[in-house]
Amino acid sequence: MAEVVYVSNVKIERKSGPLRVAELPGESQPVSFSVHGAIAKHYGIDISRLKESHAATIDYVVAALGG
Repeated sequence: MAEVVYVSNVKIERKSGPLRVAELPGESQPVSFSVHGAIAKHYGIDISRLKESHAATIDYVVAALGG
């Protein structure tokens, strides 16, 4: 078995509804995750009632894979 070279320590706090705030390694400020547009619609969330619209976790995954 190979030696573990990195463990990502992430803290995630759910604020309200789909809004989550994460503390990520390498980031000096917390990162907000939520839903927007078609993602909110898919989950049946009324966008007009959404307190904060942010990128969804899938948006970050796609961006990471594209880089």
